[in-house]
Amino acid sequence: MLPPRAYFFIGLNIIRVLSIVALVLVFASNIVTLVHDVEAVNRFMAAKGSDVSASNSTITDMLNCDYIECVFNFPDCNNPTNWFSSRRDSTVPNQPAGIFWAVLNRLLIIGQTVVLVLSELGWPSKFFDRFFPVLGKDFGLGALGVIQCLIGAAILSHFVDDFTLVSAFFLFSIGCLNIFVGLIFRQGAKSKRSITSWREHAKSALPTHVAGVPVAPIVTHAPSFVSNVFGNEKERHSTASDGSEASTTSSKASLGFGRQGEKAAAMKGYFISKPLESLPRYAPK
Repeated sequence: MLPPRAYFFIGLNIIRVLSIVALVLVFASNIVTLVHDVEAVNRFMAAKGSDVSASNSTITDMLNCDYIECVFNFPDCNNPTNWFSSRRDSTVPNQPAGIFWAVLNRLLIIGQTVVLVLSELGWPSKFFDRFFPVLGKDFGLGALGVIQCLIGAAILSHFVDDFTLVSAFFLFSIGCLNIFVGLIFRQGAKSKRSITSWREHAKSALPTHVAGVPVAPIVTHAPSFVSNVFGNEKERHSTASDGSEASTTSSKASLGFGRQGEKAAAMKGYFISKPLESLPRYAPK
């Protein structure tokens, strides 16, 4: 029977692996979509400048549509009716600078997937902690899930092929799962799934969590009045060599545990309570 921390570690790392797989699939599918869009633009520009397009009403409708269409049997000047025997709608809008924005959109999605994969791998951690804190180790998985959902929604909002469609839907589902996990574990999600923190916890002799409750020893500093009454050892030795500060140091550091130290503590509002004098119950009266 494994402790609950082990189940959390295994479950969070399974989600991490699924997230990396989804990001890799989206990376590959967007490259394929980018290639198809470029091919569609090249064929569209060729059809726009050809003489056959002016004599065919179907080709004229293609030039006036909202999105550029990818024609695979182009050109066949002997039989213009075969121009649209095999075609697929692209994601490039037929508007001014539509080609630029479509290509830029794919490049940005590819770059975001690369950054998210590196964030899931935890390398380089210092880079993310400094420049992208929401993807660093001090934040949870909620921000990562939101970015994954945004990427998936941006892809699913266009007409894409089956491979890109499944990859984007898978990434959107993993993003929703990361948001849910981030709401549960908050900023401790990445520390619970970290392999290095697991090893450090295994090396420690005392447990830090028992039944999900932190039991780590709490280190507290000594009260400030102790250093004021009894003085600092280093300060006492450093100031003892200086004659001008010897009197002030002796007044602060040489009170000791006697009556003078008790008076100095009482003047600062600290009193030492004495136990009540009493005899044990078995003592004879």
